[in-house]
Amino acid sequence: MPGSASAATGQFRYTYTTTDGYEAVGFLNNPPSGQCINLQGPASEPGSTSRAPKNRTDATATVFLNADCEGDTYYTLPPGSGASDRLLLRSVVFS
Repeated sequence: MPGSASAATGQFRYTYTTTDGYEAVGFLNNPPSGQCINLQGPASEPGSTSRAPKNRTDATATVFLNADCEGDTYYTLPPGSGASDRLLLRSVVFS
């Protein structure tokens, strides 16, 4: 059925630090809905946190401190919103 695939339209951005100590921006374009995405910036330490998420999609993003969208520490970002560098995350799911 055409159009049955569910995806958020737009871009989700986040900041991370490379292994060399540089600030970098990662992004997800048109991410799938209902699927947990673990965030791992290129050239970053495995398991390190990202921060300062910006939800520029048309879907609600729920970001988690833990990988695999697990744990009690999470934050919901409505479409078009963002958070400061103090919000740390390792995974995100869109709804």
